[in-house]
Order: sequence, then structure tokens, then C-alpha cells
Amino acid sequence: MLDFYYMLYSAPCRSILMAAKALGIELNKIQVDLDAGDHLKPEFVKINPQHTIPTLVDGDFALWESRAILLYLVEKYDTDDSLYPKDPRQRALINHRLFFDLGTLYQSYVYYYYPQLFEEIKKSADPDNMKKIDAAFSAFNTLLQGQMYAAGDKLTVADFALLATVSTFEVSGYDFGKYTNVSSWYEKAKNEIPGWDENWEGCLYYKKLYLSQL
Repeated sequence: MLDFYYMLYSAPCRSILMAAKALGIELNKIQVDLDAGDHLKPEFVKINPQHTIPTLVDGDFALWESRAILLYLVEKYDTDDSLYPKDPRQRALINHRLFFDLGTLYQSYVYYYYPQLFEEIKKSADPDNMKKIDAAFSAFNTLLQGQMYAAGDKLTVADFALLATVSTFEVSGYDFGKYTNVSSWYEKAKNEIPGWDENWEGCLYYKKLYLSQL
């Protein structure tokens, strides 16, 4: 069984939980309470010197960064290659969407919300950073034009990462309704991706812990 160090409120962690459910992987879930400093304990730092979650341990192999974990899981356990097809162009599109999530969409959340929620001295909302969110959703809306899923006409691992991110925007109160392609994709992904209920449970937990501060 794989050891999975996580917290349910974390969007990157939730993407792994959904993917594991889709792949039929049983995880030994180990909570790492960041607020309590669990990630800084020597036994965890020994596993992951960057002391971040999610972290996956498969025997003597440890891996962190959620999108790297997602790719590891689908390459090892997706027996029919449906979530990460072997065709180089299809993989390139999936990789692009994962990097888009990491560097653009999720990062826009970090720019706008994190200073209000997680810095020692909380900051007020920055309108310029809200523009980064709008730009990211506009770009995602364009990427979805004419297709049902994030990277084409079939569900792939990219949809799991993006669903965890977009659901975090939703629970944080960001209205992306005007981005019709995103809204349609979101409803479809919620209904098709296994583990949505646990993902949304994590969103609500995140809201309870942190979002009352906004």
C-alpha cells in the first residue's frame, strides 16, 4: 500500500485522492497538519526535504509535487492508458494543461488569496491580482473551446488537477459563471470524476478553517 501524506483541505492533495479512486489505488492516508508544524518534524523532513504536501511513498521511493505524483500514478497504474495516453501529442496537451494549472490557474489563486489568508500580517485584496484570476479563467475558457475535457475529447489526468483547483475557486466565492466553457466543463467533471464528494468535503473543510477571514 502507498503511504500518502496529505491534508484534505489542500487542492493538490485532493487531486491525488480523486485520481487514486479512479485508478482503484488504496492509499494509507497520513494527515500532516501544517498549522501544527507536522511537516517540519524530522521524520517527515527525512522523507521530503522540502517538507511539503502532498507526498507519496511507494516502498523506498518518495515523491512530492502533486502533478508529478499524478503522472507517476497514471503511468504505473492506468492499465489501459486512458488517463494518460501514450501518443506524444496527446501527452503534450495533457502536460500543458497540468503546467497551466500549476503556473497560471492555481498560481493566480495564490497571488490573490494567500496574502489575505496565510501571511503573518494579513493584506487586503489586491485588484491587480484579481485581474490575474480573470485572465487565467479567460485563458482556460479559450483552451476548452470546442472540446469536452481539459485536453481533448476524453477525460485525462489533467482534468483531476484542474477540478481540484476550480472547486477551490468556487468555495472561495469566485464567480466564473461568465466563462461558459469552464462552467460546462466543471459540471461535467464533477459528475464524471470519481471522488468528487470527498473533494468537495475538503473544499468545505478549507472554507471552515480559513475563508471566514475574508
